[in-house]
Amino acid sequence: MHKNTYRYIVLVMLTLVYVFNFIDRQLLVILQEAIKKDLHLSDTQLGMLSGFTFAIFYVSIGLPIARLADKSNRRNIITVSLGLWSIMTAISGRVNTYLQLFLARMGVGIGEAGGSPPAHAMISDYFPPDKRSTALSIYSSGIYFGILIGFLMGGYLNQQLGWRVAFIALGVPGIVFSLLFYLIVKEPARGATDPDNTFFEQPGLIEVIRYLFSTHTFLILGIACSLHTFSIYGITNWVPSFLARLHHMKGADIGLSLGLLFGVGGGVGTFAGGYLTDRFGKNDQRWYLIIPSIGVVFAGIFALGGLFIENTLVCLMLLGLCVMMQSMYLGPSIAVSHSLVPASMRALTSAILFFMLNIIGLGFGPLVVGTISDRLRPSLQTESLRWAMSITIVIEIAAAILFYISSKKLKLDLNARKDAKN
Repeated sequence: MHKNTYRYIVLVMLTLVYVFNFIDRQLLVILQEAIKKDLHLSDTQLGMLSGFTFAIFYVSIGLPIARLADKSNRRNIITVSLGLWSIMTAISGRVNTYLQLFLARMGVGIGEAGGSPPAHAMISDYFPPDKRSTALSIYSSGIYFGILIGFLMGGYLNQQLGWRVAFIALGVPGIVFSLLFYLIVKEPARGATDPDNTFFEQPGLIEVIRYLFSTHTFLILGIACSLHTFSIYGITNWVPSFLARLHHMKGADIGLSLGLLFGVGGGVGTFAGGYLTDRFGKNDQRWYLIIPSIGVVFAGIFALGGLFIENTLVCLMLLGLCVMMQSMYLGPSIAVSHSLVPASMRALTSAILFFMLNIIGLGFGPLVVGTISDRLRPSLQTESLRWAMSITIVIEIAAAILFYISSKKLKLDLNARKDAKN
């Protein structure tokens, strides 16, 4: 098989792993109203389950797994991780208490910690720098295809057979796919597509952190991604509840609407972010972060309309556009982060970036929105969720500014890295 053909097969396989990742991660979101009623939970408890509980284990286990991935077989790590999180998703359908569901979601977080950092590093070894942002964006589109399947199938199965069956039915296929992934995908050589394929001794975590934060770009970019992800999860994790409570939509209708709008819109936005940054970034590398900045600005505008316009159809369309613009940041941000470090640091670099954006974004986005909603409920009733979600618009303004500032620092850091090698 031709080398160029095979690398795209690997990219498809890795993207499918990420699809399973977000099916299992976001399935809880579309099922949360049914789970809340069945297990008698508050919005704060739901925010803990869909955000902080998952995030704290996802990021804390992610760092040592990424360290392992930078010096061992990444294909094997991804295989085991996919099998584990799929098993824990299926187990989520057998729980009877909040504590049991808490522990099951903890297990999903631990499993998924071994997914993305090794995959990012493998993609950067299969694709050269001028194609890397597009490849990483194609991989990142798995987020939205996962949301598409999770929302569509989760909403339908919940309405027809109940939320427990939905967890089991969507968890088992991931176990089967993990075996297929192991048989098809091969481990690439580290740094295989880098123009300066230089060997670097395997660094430790502290060394990678020092290396990254010695740059002008990474810290600002990491904070920008974190604030932006806070807004993403603060909106997407609560939109099903928002539509059920304020627009009186049924579960299957919510799953169908959001699955199509978020899945297609997010997939298009993710690919567009990678394609546009690779195209314009050839002449001016600042575009790798300027384009995400522009996307974040428009995402905030569309979110404002989606949250406060009462017409349900218009609301859905604006929220779909919001997600499309929100999704443009991830592939370029990973590509920029990898461009700042040698190949031997890439899995850890992804893990550190994901540590920042998941602790702040995934960890606190749903939790803060849920807590504010509970606090406002006595005075605002069902309107409390709308106003709690609206704080994400203010956060997006700060994120857009930081993305733009980081674009100004990028060229300086890339030139400094070139000078250090010469």
